[in-house]
Amino acid sequence: MFNWFLGAVVLLMRIVVGGVFMLSGFAKAIDPWGSYYKFNEYLMAFGWEELLSLSIVGAFVLAAMEFTLGVVIATGSCRRGGPIVSVLFLLFMTPLTFWLARTNAIPDCGCFGDLLVLDNWQTFYKNVMLLAGSLYLVFLNKKIPSLYGPAVQWVTMVLSCVLCLGLSVYGYFTQPLLDFRPYKVGTQLSSKSAPVSDDSYVFIYEKDGVQKEFALDSVPDDDSGWSYVDRRGVAQDSVAHDTPSIAVWDNGDDVSDELLSREHQILILLPELEKVNRAYSFLLNDLNDNAAHAGYHVAAITAASEEAIAAWNEMTVARYPIYTEDDSELKMIARGNPAIVLLNSGKVEWKRTLVSIDPDLIRDRSFPVDKFNQEYLPYPTLAKMCAAYLVAMGLLLAFNRTHVLLWKITKFIIGLFKRGRKDDDDGIVIEEITDATTHDKD
Repeated sequence: MFNWFLGAVVLLMRIVVGGVFMLSGFAKAIDPWGSYYKFNEYLMAFGWEELLSLSIVGAFVLAAMEFTLGVVIATGSCRRGGPIVSVLFLLFMTPLTFWLARTNAIPDCGCFGDLLVLDNWQTFYKNVMLLAGSLYLVFLNKKIPSLYGPAVQWVTMVLSCVLCLGLSVYGYFTQPLLDFRPYKVGTQLSSKSAPVSDDSYVFIYEKDGVQKEFALDSVPDDDSGWSYVDRRGVAQDSVAHDTPSIAVWDNGDDVSDELLSREHQILILLPELEKVNRAYSFLLNDLNDNAAHAGYHVAAITAASEEAIAAWNEMTVARYPIYTEDDSELKMIARGNPAIVLLNSGKVEWKRTLVSIDPDLIRDRSFPVDKFNQEYLPYPTLAKMCAAYLVAMGLLLAFNRTHVLLWKITKFIIGLFKRGRKDDDDGIVIEEITDATTHDKD
């Protein structure tokens, strides 16, 4: 008989390994933009720039795969196949995270998005433990039954994929339903103002078609083959801030305080200016005109070079000023390209992608600008999506297992009935034997 202790460990490994995969997939599904940026970092680190166009596909697929694999393992479905897939996945990820821990080519792996940031060594040790748990399940997982029967296990996978894809689509086209970043709605922002000096810039040089940033003290020599392209202002970290802060530059001048001091300030975030759909330029100009008509200030922020900004202004005839900000900070404030953020004296009132706002509302001067976000209800939407998933999984379990329970109850009742009949028959036989014995004595 299978040892009860080993069975308890199997259940524990199912919960731990499956739970970690579910958490990782859920965090990625909530914020597909974050996974997209992380995929880009990996591809750039390996020199695979030609695959950057596949990053968003990878972000969607990886989130759904991890969450679904976690559900499969946690419920005991595919008792042999699920752990084998987990082992194969971890045999790829564990050496990768070991390499990251040794080289620090990427600061963190992004396993749990911004929900839980682990350094590379912590990620490596986590993967080693998951690999050990998955190997345990490969050999012993079949010793105890699964929660769902084999006939419906594929349905649990479909439901899990649908939930993840729904979360990812919403997060990509609007905003993440849960915001794990510092710049949440309701947050009061501060400025990273600092005196402008040569240390306030990084200098961009190009060599063999590759651009790289250099600090002032490491600028390459003229005979090194590097050619100067541009310079970019960066935030100074000499002053600690109690609140999330930003550093926005206008040709070397820090304009952060100016933007944060206005009561009605709309920020147009363009983290990847070269990838912005040119058709949006007309809508952005309409947004600027109608917002200005309502007494709002509008400014765009990007991490692009001065040449790229000049090309954008010339092509779109932008009627709003364009400032620059650190690339990673810009992508953290809001997701989307472009994204729209409304500030009120430095407080984040709302944020969402431009594509998620009804163009007719943007062009309607009678519609209040601060109401562009009125139908965006992240927490109720997330609650409804998760509740629908849990109800569907519960109904599936009831449908799958109720007949088994009913059959066991029926067998129990039939057994009681047969036992009662047997007792009655035994009583009749005993009574007949007693009567016969008495008759012989007489």
